[in-house]
Amino acid sequence: MLKQVIKIAKAAGNIIMQYYGETTYKEKSDHSPVTKADIKASEYIVEQLECSFALPVISEEVLIPYEKRKNWDKFWLVDPLDGTKDFLEQNGEFTVNIALIEHGHPVIGVVFAPVLNQCWWAQKGNGAFKDKVRMKNKITRKNWIGTDSRHHSSNETVEFFKRNNIQNIQCYGSSLKMCKVAEGEVDIYPRLNGTKEWDTAAAEIILLESKCHIQSFPERKPLKYNKKNLKNPFFVACRQGVNWK
Repeated sequence: MLKQVIKIAKAAGNIIMQYYGETTYKEKSDHSPVTKADIKASEYIVEQLECSFALPVISEEVLIPYEKRKNWDKFWLVDPLDGTKDFLEQNGEFTVNIALIEHGHPVIGVVFAPVLNQCWWAQKGNGAFKDKVRMKNKITRKNWIGTDSRHHSSNETVEFFKRNNIQNIQCYGSSLKMCKVAEGEVDIYPRLNGTKEWDTAAAEIILLESKCHIQSFPERKPLKYNKKNLKNPFFVACRQGVNWK
């Protein structure tokens, strides 16, 4: 199953790259941009997942009413192009995210960055990998490195970094921030403004299988998936031994 999902994610990345350089987009109801690349990648991924695995799919571009999905115990959760603003800016920091959700939690996750040609994946109980190399994430640092969004930072995030005395802050787009925590390049990622479930699901299992943590902020509870409202709570993702306040 995992090999097929990786194949689908990479093929979707190739579809996206056919439109790389185009700057035409529409605004959705939440004022976020959507491009032809988003739509075409979504159509491909949904079709391939449904044909390959006979499980329902939720995609950012194909929303399912809660009454229809509320009893789904197992389904695919997809962001076909995470980081559309990064795609439009042509900075290369966008990803394809595909996750398998079971009983409200991700158990398989694939994140593929087409421009970087890098792929992260994980399956519950089997570890996390980047381009076929298992991520061990055993680096220790005296001074933590934080990561923040290129486009969606907030005053609360800035205050979080100050409160935890984090001065080295690196910015990335899309789910790359969570992948950078998983592989040990950065130590902590506070996300103190809005994300949706498809933004985090694939990268969450990669984080967890690389022995990192992700908790809601400030409650410090696990994230849940397939909620009535697909918006995530604020959260903090971090490596082992990083005790934030």
